[in-house]
Amino acid sequence: MPAATDPKPATDPQYIVVEGPIGVGKSSLARMLAKSLAGQPVLEDAPGNPFLERFYKNPRAGALPTQLHFLFQRWQQLSALNQQDLFAAVRVADYLWEKDRLFARVTLDDAEFALYEQVSSRLDVKAPKPDLVVYLQAPVDVLLERIARRAIGYEQYIDREYLVRLNEAYARFFHEYEAAPLLIVNAAGIDPVNNPADYDELFAAIRRMKRGRLYYNPMGARAI
Repeated sequence: MPAATDPKPATDPQYIVVEGPIGVGKSSLARMLAKSLAGQPVLEDAPGNPFLERFYKNPRAGALPTQLHFLFQRWQQLSALNQQDLFAAVRVADYLWEKDRLFARVTLDDAEFALYEQVSSRLDVKAPKPDLVVYLQAPVDVLLERIARRAIGYEQYIDREYLVRLNEAYARFFHEYEAAPLLIVNAAGIDPVNNPADYDELFAAIRRMKRGRLYYNPMGARAI
């Protein structure tokens, strides 16, 4: 099994995306993967969204400005990334472009979503295509426990029902996802951020992933 510090082979993916619901650990894992692969993390700036705390406190009052802020933030970041030479270095992102619409459908009412679609359709989005997507899954109770443990102030307002709907939306989205090789990770029983053995095993699974779809859990991986 290759160690997490091994040099990356030439066949390693150049653009990796780590995805999953709030609290599952995608940003931390993206940072660690970027370091292991001597690459660059591409992270969304949730703390930089001035409407996010308002949304968590009162979703109906804060949903639309929160979503539009993220839309423009992600558009600017991925547009800049697409103009760079993706072969210059490995890049590891903590979101897919499609995530924006997924969140919009969960958080906005029908009229707001129609407005969101009008705005989004006018953006010239040229998001780079991932070479690999790592989708982290965990039950809502696990997500809530991790959100409480990391103690980010505005996240403590997150509603359980919101996480339930978000988890279901992610499951539906990745059930049909075929745009890139997909590694589905049962993240409920592992802690790759704080447990080096968990990280090394997950990193090895990511290094082995070349095509298709694979389900990985702490006891091993099996093709699906």
